[in-house]
Amino acid sequence: MKQHAKTMRILYADDETSIQELMRIELPRLGHDATVCPDGRTALAALDRTSYDCVIVDLDMPGVGGLDVIARVRETAPDTETVIITGKSSMESAVAAVRQGVFDYLTKPCKLADIQAVLERVRKKRELTSRLRALERRVRRAEGSSRLVGRSAALERVRRLISRVATSEAAVLVRGETGTGKELVARALHEGSSRSGGPLVAVNCGALPEHLVESELFGHRKGAFTGADEHRAGLFEVADGGTLFLDEIGELPKPLQSRLLRALESGEIRRVGDNQPITVDVRLVCATHRSLEQMVAAGEFREDLLFRINTFEIPVPPLRDRREDIPELVEHLVRKARPQTPAQAVIAEPAVLDVLAAHEWPGNIRELANAIEHALVLCDDLPLKVEHLPARLAGLAPRAEQPASPRPSPRGPISLREIEMQAILEGLDRNHGNKVRTAEELGISLKTLYNKLHQLQEADQAAARPA
Repeated sequence: MKQHAKTMRILYADDETSIQELMRIELPRLGHDATVCPDGRTALAALDRTSYDCVIVDLDMPGVGGLDVIARVRETAPDTETVIITGKSSMESAVAAVRQGVFDYLTKPCKLADIQAVLERVRKKRELTSRLRALERRVRRAEGSSRLVGRSAALERVRRLISRVATSEAAVLVRGETGTGKELVARALHEGSSRSGGPLVAVNCGALPEHLVESELFGHRKGAFTGADEHRAGLFEVADGGTLFLDEIGELPKPLQSRLLRALESGEIRRVGDNQPITVDVRLVCATHRSLEQMVAAGEFREDLLFRINTFEIPVPPLRDRREDIPELVEHLVRKARPQTPAQAVIAEPAVLDVLAAHEWPGNIRELANAIEHALVLCDDLPLKVEHLPARLAGLAPRAEQPASPRPSPRGPISLREIEMQAILEGLDRNHGNKVRTAEELGISLKTLYNKLHQLQEADQAAARPA
């Protein structure tokens, strides 16, 4: 028989004969491989023989009960999702089990549609987790290891701090200017921890639309708000058992700071529109380019949250404070872009390295990577030469630019929205993609800049759709 596209391997345990017979028929009809057991002892034996995507157990079975089966699943197959079916008399036990990590519970008598809905949510969560892990593997292959490139004393201090705190469960705050590699520090912390086999979930708090931040972090139930057409797991749930990296934590809206603090202190989250708490086990790493202490003084950031996320602090130095690392960084970036480069190849002429060492690098390593990418576009054969560098670095006269003032386009006058977007794009070009510096230059908040760029992306996507 052709395997269903959504097939999962299900273990179902219940001591009622009629339910056993029903599940033997209906679970395969729904497209799943089903093992149906008459009691908890048989379920334990099945777990010893086979791995399952989801285990559904009756809480109240004689002898080996549902909680005993759940305990075995946690011990031997922690990635397997578990669901409890219970009567009203055991509701408190079911709620307690969900708080301890059980995916969901159903009350008897439950409809087949309820079981189908729960299995669909399990499937979507496992699919999301699988995609996330596959993406992480692709990123790791593309980036190589999470080693920090360079041998400067400033970078060695960062390495020592990472090695000290990586194996602990302490919350870490990574501080540094934009473009210094704070996410790389977070990745090194994750890979050096006991959670390295779990997911690393990274989210830029400044890039999330404000009205969706809560749903993105904590998830939502179907119907919780307009557009919530299905249950959705939040990033806390996706990161369960691993590390959650909150970049630009200073951009998190004040109301969400309170929810984040409660989640960190209790180890529980609540999806939007749901009163049922869910237990999560995540290690938190945050990063910021802003002074959170100044934000606390201005009433923009909760002091108690700052204490909670700043158990251990790792400052990341700007590139201008570790200029001796530039030659190694340049070689790393070139070989990453051109992996077939021979080991003995000369990467850049000495004059190029002199020019790069003299620059202040306001955009740090991100700006350096941009400059090297530009040079490689112009360079057919290594080594890189000064004329391959961007004009602003090479000291060459830039080509004449078009007048900055907006002019009417062939199709008519330019709208105020187009002028606004033009100013933003020109600002990003001047600042070499540095969004923080662009926002400051334009006199708008970083969140506003992200929202404007999101609107521009939506407009481009709409224009690309066929009529």
